[in-house]
Parts: sequence; structure tokens; C-alpha cells
Amino acid sequence: MNAAATIASATPLRMIWVTFQRAGFHCWPDAPKKREYLSAKHRHLFKFRVWIQVWHGDREVEFHTFLEWLEGLYRDNILQLDGKSCETISDELYGNIASNYPGRDVWIEVSEDGECGSFSQYAASEQRK
Repeated sequence: MNAAATIASATPLRMIWVTFQRAGFHCWPDAPKKREYLSAKHRHLFKFRVWIQVWHGDREVEFHTFLEWLEGLYRDNILQLDGKSCETISDELYGNIASNYPGRDVWIEVSEDGECGSFSQYAASEQRK
């Protein structure tokens, strides 16, 4: 079977991704003694990488449009995130994406300074339950 026939017979999961970053402050009020310093409000450069499922390969969701929309959700120059973790930030972002782009797989990575972070996959089949 040639490559074109193989691709034609497969159903790919097509995703596009965009990245952006925002400075923000958060804390971990219940930090254990060993990490007590995290209980105080501290600054990070939160970095986001967001993948979203697309139905075809011809700009069905255009990169720049999606990026501008995501950045618009975080208009403030400095995010005030209180006690939110990277995972919580991801879940809240997903809620906005699912409302505007329903029925799609979405993957979200949120990191603190590009050093430590979280990765969450949200399956479209889970949205329908």
C-alpha cells in the first residue's frame, strides 16, 4: 500500500497548537513545611501551550485567530491567580475553550517559567457525558 492510500484509509486526530505567556502571581496556602516558601504570593511567567482538534487540514481553526482569542481571555498584564495550581488554571482555560469550540479534543500545558508545569488532555467524548 502506498503512503497516499495509507493516509486516505486512516482517520487522523488533527491538532493545531499555539503558545503564549503571561506574568502572574499565585501561592499555595496549604504548602507543607518543607515548601513553606510557596505559601507566600510569588511571581512566575506562566507559559501556555494549547492544542485543539481540527476537522480538516486547511485552517479550519486558524492559528492566529485561536491565539488572539486565547490571549484575550487573559487581558490583564499580570494574572492574579491566588491559590490556583497549573492544573486548576488548565481546567479553567479548558472550560472557556469547550464553550467556544465544543466537541473537540483539547490538550493544555501550563508551566511556571517553562521549568515545571502540568499537561492535561480533555477528550471530546468526555464533553458529551
